Amino acid sequence: MKNKNVGVLVIAISVILAIIIFTFNLSMKNIVAQTCNHGSSCTMYGTIVTQTNISLIVTGFILFIGLFLLFSKPEIKTIIKTQKKKRINTRGLNEEELNVVNLLKKEKAMFQRDLMEKLEIGKVKTTRLLDKLESKQIIERKRRGMNNIIVLKE
Repeated sequence: MKNKNVGVLVIAISVILAIIIFTFNLSMKNIVAQTCNHGSSCTMYGTIVTQTNISLIVTGFILFIGLFLLFSKPEIKTIIKTQKKKRINTRGLNEEELNVVNLLKKEKAMFQRDLMEKLEIGKVKTTRLLDKLESKQIIERKRRGMNNIIVLKE
C-alpha cells in the first residue's frame, strides 16, 4: 500500500475517533448533569475534561502521523554506492534504450513502475526493454518485495 493511501486511511480513522470522543463527551456531560447534585462544582466534570483532553491529544497524534504519511515520499531502501564517472557504451542502443540510460543517469536508481510511467510505455514493453539492457550488461534489476529497482551497472 502506498504512503498516501495509508495516510488518508489514518486521517479518516482519527476523524472518526474525534467524532466518537465528542459524542461520548456530550453523553457523559448529560449523565453527570442528571446524576450529580453538586452543580457545576462537581468533580466529575473535571474528570470528563481530563479524559477528553487526553483523548484529543492521542487523536491529534494519530492525525499527525496520517498527515506525515500523506505528504511523505516513499524511500528507495537501497544503498547506492557513489558511482565513478564511468562511461557507458551507448553504441548500438536504440532511442528507447538511450532514454532509459539517461533517466537512470539522472536518478541513480528507480522503481521499474516509475520508469514505465516516465517513459509512458506498457509493462510488457518495459520488461522487454530492460531485458535487452540487462543482457548488454548496462543495467541491473534488484528485487525489492513485489517491485524491481533498476540501477546502472558499475
